[in-house]
Amino acid sequence: MTNKHDHDAARIPRALRALGGEKAPATLLPAVLERVGLSDRYWRLASPLGPVYVAHSKAGISMVSRASSAAAFERRFRSRFGRSISAETRVAPARVKALVRDLKGEERRALAFDLRGLSEFERAVLEKALEIPSGEVRPYGWIAREIGHPDAVRATGSALAKNPVPLLIPCHRVVRSDGHLGRYSLGGARNKKTLLEIEGARPDTLEMLAAQGVRYLGNAEKRSYCYPTCGGAIQELLEANKVHFHSGQEAVAAGFRPCKDCRPMAA
Repeated sequence: MTNKHDHDAARIPRALRALGGEKAPATLLPAVLERVGLSDRYWRLASPLGPVYVAHSKAGISMVSRASSAAAFERRFRSRFGRSISAETRVAPARVKALVRDLKGEERRALAFDLRGLSEFERAVLEKALEIPSGEVRPYGWIAREIGHPDAVRATGSALAKNPVPLLIPCHRVVRSDGHLGRYSLGGARNKKTLLEIEGARPDTLEMLAAQGVRYLGNAEKRSYCYPTCGGAIQELLEANKVHFHSGQEAVAAGFRPCKDCRPMAA
């Protein structure tokens, strides 16, 4: 004899099949993620480029972007990541506020970043960009070589263009292989120049050297050659290192060895 419990259990599969093509409401997933603490939240913080929105999840900082409004930022975030996001009610940590506002300090390396959705190669590119000191620049090819993919210069540029957390992962410190500044994902070349000026990298001087075809500066006393911004004091380097090289081969042929700090390319 079938009891009530068995009868009810048999009804459940039939009821589920009867739902057919019914879909869960669009609000269900965001609500669930919010309930279990997996949705992203964001702050609106001051930066040298004006207000920016900084999103974070339990895994770390997930996006930094300019936007005309909070609603526009939320739309951009959902479009890119397909995840729920809402305004943060808690105050941003002082360290994050200071890094976004002043770009100072290398504490950014200690920050956690939420880079899910990026490939292993893209993450490697961004992690290497984190190693470039403030006030210095490196070419795309340097990053490609450093991460073990010397022929992937174009792919390196594409990965930097997709950087979801500019300012904090400083892709503005990466320049074209010919020394020119190149583009920037957070508002274009003008903003890139602004950030480099703040850090003391002298972007106008970099562009002048690039126009002259100067890639490296040679230290006649130490017999080594460097990127023009090695050490973050470009003017002092220019005054102290009168030897200019157009390529690494030229420097090596002249008896100079690569600097151990900035590790310039041989090309």
